[in-house]
Formats: sequence, structure tokens, C-alpha cells
Amino acid sequence: MAEDLHIITGNKEEQYQSLLPQIKGLLEGEKDLIANLANVCAALKEQFNWLWVGFYLVKNEELVLAPFQGPVACTRIRKGRGVCGTAWAEAKTLIVPDVEKFPGHIACSSLSKSEIVLPIISNNQVIGVLDIDSTMLNEFDSSDQLYLEQIIALIPF
Repeated sequence: MAEDLHIITGNKEEQYQSLLPQIKGLLEGEKDLIANLANVCAALKEQFNWLWVGFYLVKNEELVLAPFQGPVACTRIRKGRGVCGTAWAEAKTLIVPDVEKFPGHIACSSLSKSEIVLPIISNNQVIGVLDIDSTMLNEFDSSDQLYLEQIIALIPF
């Protein structure tokens, strides 16, 4: 298990490529889901300094707040509601360049300007989402989706 992250500067792809093996090292040998989700959040927040990085897990037909880094967050989200609930309902990644233009956006923080939400799928069912918010417009793109999907794939659910 890695004890410290090596944070690098440079373009986004280089940052992800440096971070991926470090996250893999954090997760190796650890079977506790909450510990793993917490470390993934911390690693992403440390490397990219986004406003909010966190997980929601499906429990009793709601997304329930799980480990995260950032300001206080919404605790429960219904299916189909906001960006997270929509990503869950549609079982697909949503990249929102401007959250103010997303119908039904749930504003947990007025500082959030753009967002990416990736569904976590196990046995053909969405079991949760990874939600990331930025204070900048147009922060996320397909390269974020590609690398974040690789990070999710490392987590033993």
C-alpha cells in the first residue's frame, strides 16, 4: 500500500497516468469498500483539486452519500433526479459543462460550475455513482471519462 501520493503537474492525461498506478497501490490487498472509496476520493481530490469528489451508493432505491472529499453534500438523491440520479437512471456517464443549464440540477454547492458523474455497474446493475464537481465551467471531457472509468474498474465492489 502506498503511503503518500506523488502529485504531478502537467496535462490531464499525464496526471491520470501517474495517478492510476498509485490508486492501484492504495487498493491492493484492502477489501473494505468504504476504506477504498475514501482513498480514491482523497487521491483524486489531492491530484486535481476539484471542488468535490465523492461516491453515492444505491440503498433502498436511493443514492445515499458515501465517502467524499469537499464541502457538505446532499445526503440522498432519488433516481432520475439531478445529474447523479439521471446518470443512475440512464446507466451512463454524464458530462455537464455548465450545471446551471442541466434541467433539474441539484445545487449542493453554489460553487459548482461543471460536473461529471459515472455510474458504477456490477452484475448489469448500477450500484452507485462517482460524482465530481468543479468550480470551473467545461472542466470535464471524454479523457476524464476514460481515466475515471479505469479508476472505478480498480475498486473491488
